Amino acid sequence: MCTFTVQCSRMAKLKKHTLLLEDEIDFELIGICSPHNDYRVAWGINNIIRIDLSKKEDLFEVYSKKGQFISQHSYYQYTDQQDGVVWYMIKNKYEGKFLIPEKNQIDYFLVLRNNVLVEVDEVLDKVKSLSSIVAAYSFESSSLPSAQLIQFE
Repeated sequence: MCTFTVQCSRMAKLKKHTLLLEDEIDFELIGICSPHNDYRVAWGINNIIRIDLSKKEDLFEVYSKKGQFISQHSYYQYTDQQDGVVWYMIKNKYEGKFLIPEKNQIDYFLVLRNNVLVEVDEVLDKVKSLSSIVAAYSFESSSLPSAQLIQFE
């Protein structure tokens, strides 16, 4: 929310206007349940979807809207140079804290950012077919309050 003041030369009064800007979540979210390690899940996703998720040395950090540190999580990333989609596989629970606490039963989140070409339902079906995956669900990220705190570079 932004507030700005307008002063007109013929008016002695200042008028305050409030501009409401909605937080836009620009990614799609698939929750994955798996008893396996992240490298095995990433390997399966890479093989079935034909992408190249690779583990990042740094950790994915989450901050409150006021800039306070909340948590950090291990993650994998792949950028498809052809269609511009950036893929992330982020571990939901890391050091006792959840990326998305509302979905604490989810082990990993597969995130598609800047996606206009990839059919999420097709990705979901492929992920579900992996033997290392117990279950996978597509979530409307705008319906999860914690998803609004997820910020990408």
